[in-house]
Formats: sequence, structure tokens, C-alpha cells
Amino acid sequence: MPGFELFSDLERKEVHDVLDNGVLMRYGFEGMRNGHWKAKELENELENQLQVKHAQLVSSGTAAVSVALASAGIGSGDEVIMPTFTFVASFEAIMMLGAIPVLVDIDDTLTLDPEKVKEAITSKTKAIMPVHMCGSMADLDALKVICNAHNLILIEDSSQATGATYKNKPLGSIGDLGCLSLDFVKIITAGEGGAVLTNNEKFYKHADHYSDHGHDHVGNDRGAETHPFLGYNFRISELHAAVGLAQLRRLNEFVQIQKKNYTILREALSQIPEVTFRRVPEGGVESYSFLNFFLPDLEIARKVSSAFKDNGVDACWNYYDNSWHYIREWHHLKNIKSLYPISEEVKKGLEYLQTKTFDQSDHYISRNISCLIKMSWTEKEVRERASKMVDVINSFLL
Repeated sequence: MPGFELFSDLERKEVHDVLDNGVLMRYGFEGMRNGHWKAKELENELENQLQVKHAQLVSSGTAAVSVALASAGIGSGDEVIMPTFTFVASFEAIMMLGAIPVLVDIDDTLTLDPEKVKEAITSKTKAIMPVHMCGSMADLDALKVICNAHNLILIEDSSQATGATYKNKPLGSIGDLGCLSLDFVKIITAGEGGAVLTNNEKFYKHADHYSDHGHDHVGNDRGAETHPFLGYNFRISELHAAVGLAQLRRLNEFVQIQKKNYTILREALSQIPEVTFRRVPEGGVESYSFLNFFLPDLEIARKVSSAFKDNGVDACWNYYDNSWHYIREWHHLKNIKSLYPISEEVKKGLEYLQTKTFDQSDHYISRNISCLIKMSWTEKEVRERASKMVDVINSFLL
């Protein structure tokens, strides 16, 4: 998946443009730029490729989620429904605004189960945030129906699925707001960065202002700008934007490489009757950045995951005991370990984590192995990898 595997002269050219004019900040300094506005160019490219009216670059994927939530007016005491399987940034970004993350079970898509989402809605619920983990998507039609019925905001986090589509629309363009990550291990990297996507003019203006200290960005005199509301510094630099711009222009190339490698591995594993694959919602097309499959039980999945490493099959994970991506090991969230005081309202809102179990999520995550698809592999390497994976899995099934 990582775009950093395939840096080229295209990325170098964009970075050199920035270094040659010496303007590393995305705003101001018009006279020095020689016409180079990499952040603006990247936003335009995101709008074109991801089929949205507006894209606002920010400093990270985590920042993108916080900015998206704030742009929709979500904050203190509001509840945001999110999945049990994601990255810790999901609840961090929610809690930064004083909102309450409400964790909900996943299904065989490895994303939010719409039926469990319905059960979790309360009078405090303001948004549903599916996270399109490991290259594929949530059942967005079902979630949109729920949002419409309850007047909720739908926020897509497609940080791990750039390049995937749902019913011919790019992920991130379907909800009220979409969030991207451009960090070092994403399919499109800027080194660090993120983006908020939306077709809503009000949300876009909020994101534009909020991510730059509340500046309204009216006129050419930055010192004369007004501040309609409070904001923070979530700006991306021109250097990061330059790298992301070149990478985004290679998105189709990257997806096709991933699809080729993914297909070889999947066809090999499909010959094993005990291996099943994650469900992709009807009308969905993966980004092919991960191959996700299920084994009969946790014991076998753990053994296979360990044996993969021993046999040189790297970048394959069973997330059941993973402290970054799954609820079981998020002890700092369950116990609310924070450097700064957390409000009593949020503490009370998180009390459910002391007793709630997520058996359905355990059922899927415990048996799942998720394998990163690298773009730097040769076809020979992929086929050798496929052979090793089949041999390892069969050794624990026969």
C-alpha cells in the first residue's frame, strides 16, 4: 500500500519547485512564489479525482476527523458512533472536541454493522463515522438511511481506502464529510497530512477557517483577515502538499499495481476451503491495499500469523491483540488515562466501556488476518509469497 515505495522524479520535481521559491507555508507570500501554490493545486486535484466540490488540506488524518466534526458543529457532550476496529486516532479526534466516542460492533465487512448502529443511537447522537479499514468500505447505503431517519451527520473516514469506490463514487465523497490521511504509510503519502472532503459549502468554509486559527481568508492581506470564530493550527506545509500532489496524480497507477498483486494472492488462497474473505458491500470496489481473510478460529489465526513471520511473509497481522487498532487493548481509553483533565460528561459517557463486550467484533477480528499489499513486489516475489502463505495455512489445517 505505501506510496513511499514508489517515489519518482515526479515527486522530486514538485518538491524542488517549493525549495526553489523558498515559500514553505501554504498561505501568503504571493510575491515570492513564482506561481507555485502546491496546497491549492492538491486541493483542486483531490476535488477532481474524488468527485467532491471542496477539499481542505490539513496537517494529518487525525486533524481531518477533528476538523470535519467541528465543521459540522459537533463537540461537547455529543455522541459520535464509530467502529471497534479502527486506529486510535478515531476516538482521539472525537475526544479532542469534548465529544463522546460510542464504539459499535463490526460485521464481516470489518466495518460498522448497520444493525448495531441503530441500537446505539440516543438523543445525544450527532454523527455516524464509518472507518473504511484496510482498503474496503462500510455499507454506506444502509448507514445513509439511518442518518436520514435520525437527522445525523455521516462522516466517512477513508484514510485506509483511498482509491476505492462505492457504486462508482470514490470513498470520502459519499457522506456529508469525508476524511483522508496522507501520512507515510498510506497509498498516497505526503509524508504527513490529511484532507477534509465535502459538497457542503458551509462545512467547507468552516473547515477552511477552523484549520487556520479561524482566519476567514478574505482578500490578499493576511494581516487584515478577520476571525469569525475560534480555530486552531492544522495547516499543511507546501513541502508536504508538493509530495502529495505528485502522488495523487499516480493514484490509478498505484491501484492497478495493488490489484494485480492482490489478485495473485487471493486466487492462491481461494484454493483453501477453510479460508473465506471479508465481505465487500454490493457495488463496492476495493483499493486492493490489503487482503483480508478469515480462518476457522483464533488459535489457528494466531499460529498462522506467527508462522508467516517465521517464513518471511511480512506485513500480515491478526489484530485481536493489537493495541493500535482494536478495542480489546485500548486500555488507555477504557481507563481514561489522560495528561489533561477529562470532563465529567465525557467520563460518564465512557462508563459503558467498563462492562460492554463486543462479542460480534471478537468473532470477526479474532479469525481475521490482514495482509498489506506492497507495490514494490515483483510478480515473482508475489507468487513466491502466495506459495508460502498457502503452505503455512495448510500446515495448520491438514
